Amino acid sequence: MNDIVTLTPPDTDAELDQLAARYRAAGGVGVQVLNMVGGKAETLLDRLPEPVKSRLGEATEKALKMALRAALTSRSVVPDQADWINRAMSTAMGAAGGFGGLPSALVELPATTTVLLRIIQGVGAEHGFDPKAENVQFDCIRVFAAAGPLAMDDGADLGFLTLRITLTGGAMQKLVAAVAPRLATVLGQKLAAQTVPVLGAVAGATVNYVYSGYYREMAHVHFGLRRLAIDARVDHAELVLQLAERMRQPMAKT
Repeated sequence: MNDIVTLTPPDTDAELDQLAARYRAAGGVGVQVLNMVGGKAETLLDRLPEPVKSRLGEATEKALKMALRAALTSRSVVPDQADWINRAMSTAMGAAGGFGGLPSALVELPATTTVLLRIIQGVGAEHGFDPKAENVQFDCIRVFAAAGPLAMDDGADLGFLTLRITLTGGAMQKLVAAVAPRLATVLGQKLAAQTVPVLGAVAGATVNYVYSGYYREMAHVHFGLRRLAIDARVDHAELVLQLAERMRQPMAKT
């Protein structure tokens, strides 16, 4: 039987400091993406045709369900890959999706969502959790509830860490339905970036590169807190509050 490692308070503080640093670093590249695609997050969605915008939530929910099935099935065939391989694959998909404009970007959306979910699952496995376990599947979907890198919320929104849905019949469907509207905005910004004339492929590749890194870091924050709660025997909700307090503090100057 494995011994439970109990961390001392200083170790817990150090772990939380590292998770806060991950959180900040994950979203910092969002500004660079906006500069490259030539717009602000709130105006990117205006580039999408109204029929696409009106069905974005439905398309995102469908993509999430497809990604969940595909990601779990693929684990028995394709092992978790190194971070650089995941990011290279995601980048190539974004470029291919942006090359043909909006039609190809819409086709690419479920594939990219699957890759992102596999990245999240891989991080969960790194922290000692079984991606096939139902509660871990829930956690993987919860990571998608985090604001995307284009939201630039400075880490203020930690709601995805405390999102709770009872594990009853149909719970996964409820969770997907709850997460889809938030993710729809994020993916809508991505689709809009891929419609940029001439630069659609470059924009798609850049956004996918950033998104794969962002959700990987958010997964580390999520599963890092889960693991810390177990190892340090500290209530998870208390750790979330401590992380939120760190995110409200100004960054230390180096």
